[in-house]
Amino acid sequence: MGMFEYVVVLTGVVIGLALTHMMQGIARLIEAPGRVRLWWLHLGWVAYMFIQAVFWWWWEFRLRLIPSWSFQLYAFVLAYAFLIYLICAVLFPHDTPFKSYKDYFIARRRWFFGLLIAWLAIDFLDTWIKGPTYFASLGLEYPIAQAGLALVCLLGLISPRERVQVAVWLLVVGYQTSRIVRFFDLVR
Repeated sequence: MGMFEYVVVLTGVVIGLALTHMMQGIARLIEAPGRVRLWWLHLGWVAYMFIQAVFWWWWEFRLRLIPSWSFQLYAFVLAYAFLIYLICAVLFPHDTPFKSYKDYFIARRRWFFGLLIAWLAIDFLDTWIKGPTYFASLGLEYPIAQAGLALVCLLGLISPRERVQVAVWLLVVGYQTSRIVRFFDLVR
């Protein structure tokens, strides 16, 4: 087993737990549909994070190109996977005193968006770790987009207003979908 395989085993478990947590949350919604009122925007973020977690696993395959691994790099990649798990976990509490997922999400928005902002920063570092050629291949759009997405998420963190939350979701999901379609269809 090479170092890359060694690293991805544990990160795969962490991402698997993140996906499992969200699937269990969806299953609880199906089991007891009237227990907590649904909110379409909360489910939109659930779908977004499910796709992002799967996509992260797909794209981290590029780490196989790293010729030698340090413990610091290993810890960084593992922390990155753990951050994704935390974002997914915030979306579905094991038990909630709230009557609706709208109330829950608005109450936890600072955690959710704070973790998304941290994710954007860590993604920037992760992209840099993959090498200057790879980083440059993404063009000037990448650092500008990361900063822009962080600002949009900061709006979501600050404002509890539903219109702001909807706008944040539309901007983040719209841009990230565009980026995935334009840049990340194949891993070479």
